[in-house]
Amino acid sequence: MQNSQAAGVRGRYNPRMARIVPIHPQNPQPRRIAEVVAAIRQGGLIAYPTDSSYAFGCHIGDKRAMDRIHRIRKTDQRHNFTLVCSDLSEISLYARVDNWAYRLVKSLTPGPYTFILEATREVPKRLQNPKRRTIGLRVPDHAIVHAMLDALGEPIMSSTLILPGDELPLNDIDEIDRRIGSQIELIVDGGPASIEPTTVVDLSKGAVQVLRVGRGDVSTLT
Repeated sequence: MQNSQAAGVRGRYNPRMARIVPIHPQNPQPRRIAEVVAAIRQGGLIAYPTDSSYAFGCHIGDKRAMDRIHRIRKTDQRHNFTLVCSDLSEISLYARVDNWAYRLVKSLTPGPYTFILEATREVPKRLQNPKRRTIGLRVPDHAIVHAMLDALGEPIMSSTLILPGDELPLNDIDEIDRRIGSQIELIVDGGPASIEPTTVVDLSKGAVQVLRVGRGDVSTLT
């Protein structure tokens, strides 16, 4: 497998097959985490495991990476991206959260939930829902993701790794490499993840609305 290398211009990669970086799911190796974070900072698009399914990940606000995700997933500009955060303090920076909503989010994080909230001015407009000015945010319960976030020092822009025509996200590293390895820079091999996406909970309208039932339990929300 050939390694992708940054081209002469920062943030650009040569179109080669993705690097596969094995990382221990409970005890992530710092050197390998640093390799993943470097790829993100240099404009790379990665696939990585979460506490729900595998996901696409890239630098926050990276328009080129967003456009690539749109092309791979064949989504339109109304597609909701998610900011994957390390803790609740970051959620408060990027979203307006009322007291009742904060208590609910706190009770469900870290975990396999995505919360739709009103975006603050810290969120680039191209990341927001164009009509509602909302943003998806989540705090996953996964050691690799938290190691990546700690090393990066900011949220990861993310989208579920589900491809056109598929009903479920990709979960097998060999299949991820075979189907999109030529379209991304790096694949984090953290072992199998769930094949369920996150449960999506809209809190932007002053009430709880479950938009998608996924891995997160909804028994206390309905």
